[in-house]
Amino acid sequence: MENMNELSFEEAMLELEKIVEKLEKGDVPLEKAISYYQEGMQLSKVCNDKLSSVQEKMTKIMNEQDQLESFEIQGDE
Repeated sequence: MENMNELSFEEAMLELEKIVEKLEKGDVPLEKAISYYQEGMQLSKVCNDKLSSVQEKMTKIMNEQDQLESFEIQGDE
């Protein structure tokens, strides 16, 4: 994948899910599995960075509205 930072959060998650499906099948040659793993880690970082950015923006918006508590994105529980 050329420039992962240009992907939207949803696109990055979709690509990450595809990689996980390929790796879960277990029939991927070792070298290809390593390549998929590296790409997956990069996509994971892109998703995390995008979520952190949204969290910062939401906290700023809430502070501007005099809601001084920090905004945190809740993960799946």
